[in-house]
Amino acid sequence: MAMSKTTNTYNRQNWEDADFPILCQTCLGDNPYIRMTKEKYGKECKICARPFTVFRWCPGARMRFKKTEICQTCSKLKNVCQTCLLDLEYGLPIQVRDSALKMRDDLPKSDVNKEYYIQNMERELARAESGAVIGTRTGEPNDLLMRLARTAPYYKRNRPHVCSFWVKGECRRGEECPYRHEKPTDPDDPLADQNIKDRYYGINDPVADKLLKRAAAMPALPPPEDKTITTLYIGNLGTLNEQDIRDHFYQYGEIRSISLVPKQQCAFVQYTTRSAAENAAEKTFNKLILGGRRLTIKWGRSQGRQGPTIGNPTAELFEPVPGLPGTLPELSNNFFNLEPGHIPLPNMPPPSSLMVPPMFAPPPMPPFFFTPTQASPFVPPVSSSLSTASSSTASNGDVSGKPTVHYPSQDPSRLGATQLLADRQE
Repeated sequence: MAMSKTTNTYNRQNWEDADFPILCQTCLGDNPYIRMTKEKYGKECKICARPFTVFRWCPGARMRFKKTEICQTCSKLKNVCQTCLLDLEYGLPIQVRDSALKMRDDLPKSDVNKEYYIQNMERELARAESGAVIGTRTGEPNDLLMRLARTAPYYKRNRPHVCSFWVKGECRRGEECPYRHEKPTDPDDPLADQNIKDRYYGINDPVADKLLKRAAAMPALPPPEDKTITTLYIGNLGTLNEQDIRDHFYQYGEIRSISLVPKQQCAFVQYTTRSAAENAAEKTFNKLILGGRRLTIKWGRSQGRQGPTIGNPTAELFEPVPGLPGTLPELSNNFFNLEPGHIPLPNMPPPSSLMVPPMFAPPPMPPFFFTPTQASPFVPPVSSSLSTASSSTASNGDVSGKPTVHYPSQDPSRLGATQLLADRQE
């Protein structure tokens, strides 16, 4: 039912007269000193077809002029901007918001029922203390809306339209042209066909379909099949400490332990129950920001699934890598009385580089009151071939039968009077 402000004055007392529009930050622009034109009953609302006050303004330099498209009553019923018809809280289309919150649209579509319904809603809004939205949302924010919400204004939406003369090659204004000299979008693109009524009622909105498909393609964090896993991995901590992590994660359930790894900037939060861990993973995955950093949330690994032990006969044996040296020989000559399983020593004599002969002869023996037994002469260390020959000679006819001296400290002549006295008693 069209009601012109000049010819038809039916139900004129319900026409809207406002002092300031209901706009989002994007449509309002970045200029705080904006100027608007106000036209009382300048246009009919595109939803309820009632005349309302039209506001017109320019949101910024090199931007197109914008104006209000629907009345404030229809805007309050859906909590949307009067110009772009996007949600004022999340900046999303109505179809995305209603599908995430599972809200049903009970606004009638016929003219008579729609007019009666809007009049009743106006009475409720007038009785309310503030212009609150009918059927306000209660409870905590929805996860889908938090992930898709636009947190900053998108001023690119205020750009001027494409110059049709430039597309045909007939624009002669050059840089003075207030329109864009760019290639137009594909006419077959679904985003090129948008209807203001479909956006308001939340049906067949191409922008909403694009956002819902993007939400379906977002990564998720499914819980592991092992029910014994109750640990969450927290990454990208930065300067956060254990108390900061505990202060946030204790709200999801009882915490058993928190293991902090400062070098890797991560932590492991272990809950006492699996339900608490699943609740924490669902509430924090891909949307937790602490200390100005977005934290990485993952599930921990199972503690029961460890690798095969050494003594397990069923363990899988892998072939050695070619080109690497073999294992060290087992300990046969335990010169230093090492315990079994200690560092193995090779079964070979010390290298010749470590066997340095003494530079000076041993000092002369001091005079005693008795004649000491003549000690065996000092034998310097020899090579392996000479030691083999000497060992064969000693086995054939060596009278003394004493082992070959390898180190100066093993020389009996340097052991003092105790060794001399022992030799004398023999």
